[in-house]
Amino acid sequence: MEKIKVAFVCTHNSCRSQIAEALASNFHSDFFEAYSGGTETKDKINQDAVRIMKERFSIDMETSQSSKLVDYLPVVDVVITMGCNVNCPFLPCSFREDWGLEDPTGLPDKAFHHTIDLIESKIKGLRFRIESGEITIPKRS
Repeated sequence: MEKIKVAFVCTHNSCRSQIAEALASNFHSDFFEAYSGGTETKDKINQDAVRIMKERFSIDMETSQSSKLVDYLPVVDVVITMGCNVNCPFLPCSFREDWGLEDPTGLPDKAFHHTIDLIESKIKGLRFRIESGEITIPKRS
């Protein structure tokens, strides 16, 4: 089966979208080809997110990811906006939804753990909905 290309998008591409890219890439790489991008960028990925992802999953987001603009993403099948309450740019895709996640930046670690748990659950749910046919992704030509 051809992998589903998914882009996780939020304003600065420094926290939630980076976490989603890392989780999808590390735990669902057999199904998803994951990307993340933003409408703006930061100099580096949120350091609390980096630390907590290392502690929880031994994932070092800084070795394989960086903050990047959506303009540099490939054509994808699915676009997930993280809930930034901004007008996200149009990215052509077969399916798009907003996950409405609060940004944990500047909050205690507990908020990061909660956000990571939500993202992990939503990625599993997205995969299930695609595999079950609830969401139909046409084959690319």
